[in-house]
Amino acid sequence: MWDSLISWSQKEFTHLPWRKQRTLYGTLVSEIMLQQTTVSTVLNHYERFLKEFPHLKSLAQASEDELLVAWKGLGYYRRARNLKAIAETVFRDHGAEIPEDIEVLMKIKGIGPYTANALVAIGMDKRGLAVDANLERVLSRYYGLKTPKGPKLQKQIQQLFLEKKICFEKDVSYRALNEALMDLGRTICQANRVACELCPLKKKCVAFKTQAPLTFPMGADLVSATKAQDLSLKLLRVVVKKNGQVLAYQKEKGEWLEGQWELPTFVLETNDPLFKQYPKLNLKVNLDNLPIVKTGITKYSIENFVIEMDAQAFEGLKSEKKFAWKSISERESNLSTATLKCLQKIKN
Repeated sequence: MWDSLISWSQKEFTHLPWRKQRTLYGTLVSEIMLQQTTVSTVLNHYERFLKEFPHLKSLAQASEDELLVAWKGLGYYRRARNLKAIAETVFRDHGAEIPEDIEVLMKIKGIGPYTANALVAIGMDKRGLAVDANLERVLSRYYGLKTPKGPKLQKQIQQLFLEKKICFEKDVSYRALNEALMDLGRTICQANRVACELCPLKKKCVAFKTQAPLTFPMGADLVSATKAQDLSLKLLRVVVKKNGQVLAYQKEKGEWLEGQWELPTFVLETNDPLFKQYPKLNLKVNLDNLPIVKTGITKYSIENFVIEMDAQAFEGLKSEKKFAWKSISERESNLSTATLKCLQKIKN
């Protein structure tokens, strides 16, 4: 039943670097990177990250600054810290060998059901089903499952898999099956758009037969119809330079990009009344002709207005942050991506 799906996947997506040269460590890194991030984004970082940390020991022994510099551009930095914590635990408690048992894996802080199943199924090609949003959607449509979208549906899929009622065929490659289902979910069987005519599973797909595939998982139509309001920010990024260095402050625990260094930043305008990541600007600044860098993080679209000041003028902004002089070189300092983009704008 799954042969056509697996053949389609292997024809289209064998070029992905984490599939070309497989290691269990590489699977761990790629799976953590791919959480909350697109494949295209990870493609730009995966091989470079492995050059920096080629094995689990090197990652376990890395400093947090080294880790965050290598992770830069991938966002959601908590994932990077989780990955390092996993590496430290495996190095300390398991002789640097990633366990091969799902239950043992799930006892490691930072590894939940999805990651444990991904390591077993994709990393080891053993029986497992890594139920992420893609698999939840594809399998609910294929089997016509009526459970509403969310944790209950994911648990139902996992239970049906354990009972050999779904996704079970003798001699199937669970690595190939998991990857094929993921590929299908992110390309053809998407949340708000489908291309059923191209789907290798359409002949037996319950949702296809109903001619209303977007109504699966149950509640998915309501979710797509009630998208959260777009939130916007206008920020002032202040550049103060001296001897090839720039004034910056380190982001604290609980803030975006925890541990990274960032330019002095102030809120000019936002439609989020609860926003508290940066202080409001206490002086009027003429924004005319200032360069603008557009960025985004979580649910915010951000316009960064970049202004260059000398140290004396900067004191008038009265920031309470603790600033230090940091090298402008990307390789020598843990400056945030937004900071580097703003500095490049000034340079140009």
